[in-house]
Amino acid sequence: MSGRLRRKLILDKVVFFWKDKTENHENIEAIVRNYGSLAPKRYNFSDIKNMTKSFSNKLGQGGYGDVYKGMLPDGPLVAVKVLKESKGNGEEFMNEVANISRTSHVNIVTLLGFCCERNKRALIYEFMPNGSLDKFIYDQESSMNLKMAWKTKFQIAVGIARGLEYLHRGCSIRIVHFDIKPQNILLNEDFCPKISDFGLAKQSKNKESIISMLDARGTIGYIAPEVYNRNFGEVSHKSDVYSYGMMILEMVGGRKNIDVTASRTDEIYSPHWLFKHPEPGKEEDFKLHGVVIEEEEEMAKKMIIVSSWCIQTFPSDRPSMTKVVEMLEGSLENLQIPPKPSTSSPTMSPPKHFPCNITNINLNHRKKTSGKPGDM
Repeated sequence: MSGRLRRKLILDKVVFFWKDKTENHENIEAIVRNYGSLAPKRYNFSDIKNMTKSFSNKLGQGGYGDVYKGMLPDGPLVAVKVLKESKGNGEEFMNEVANISRTSHVNIVTLLGFCCERNKRALIYEFMPNGSLDKFIYDQESSMNLKMAWKTKFQIAVGIARGLEYLHRGCSIRIVHFDIKPQNILLNEDFCPKISDFGLAKQSKNKESIISMLDARGTIGYIAPEVYNRNFGEVSHKSDVYSYGMMILEMVGGRKNIDVTASRTDEIYSPHWLFKHPEPGKEEDFKLHGVVIEEEEEMAKKMIIVSSWCIQTFPSDRPSMTKVVEMLEGSLENLQIPPKPSTSSPTMSPPKHFPCNITNINLNHRKKTSGKPGDM
């Protein structure tokens, strides 16, 4: 390669890098101008270091950055997510700032500020003293597992559903989260759940919220079938419904849905632990750990039936989050047992979500029926 050509290639890279950085900066400035006084406060990176005491108290880490405990100058505690310096960071960062700045709901975490200084980016959120939901629901992590009352579990399930309903219908523009999982549900001092981490979220002005995506996004074990294979249907807000259902089943069963020991691909995501295979001629009783009184049993049954509707293979068979809230807050007797999810498609078999002895759940001796739960 000639020296002249080499210098040209280097110059082209520098110009591209400068242009990319300039566009990211201009996009951030546009976001700030667009939201005016409603935009979250902007901080310098030196402010971030001061409020986190030079990043001395680490709360957790994820694929896009580390989270630290901090304190604002006027006193309130905060959680500061410092994004990693990697390709695409600017896109994820701007996506989260833009999406969460549009929201205002009791079940959505509040963004208090951000930092965008050269290649340093950080997001400042309200502090959630009880951390994320995952540490309260997995039995196998006995040393970390903190037992949670069924009433609290149920209230959390309803709160998350309300938060998603707001994103899908109550926000100024429909937002599909695409990464609903226990790690992204934060709990305040009263265990009120708040949806967080909007880095993968997408907006849609379309009422039907059909979203065009070049690649799958989300976390294995919670990704809806249509996200990784379009033969199952269009990607939409119903993809969040599926993730919600899988998460609620984890809350009920106290363990992860993903089965890393499964020998077949279509069994990996099956919450098979939730339902027992009845012996020939016998109907198994509905039993779950910690369920003592009738009220707790009713809550558990509701969570199982509703989440089983949510994880139906095809998006059109799943309820909207509005319907999910209605079913959770309504009467158990009015709930219909969902059909067994379809196990075939034009090109592949979808995950087998559960053996279909969910119909053994006794709903006060009411005749079990199947079909869609009313208005979807």
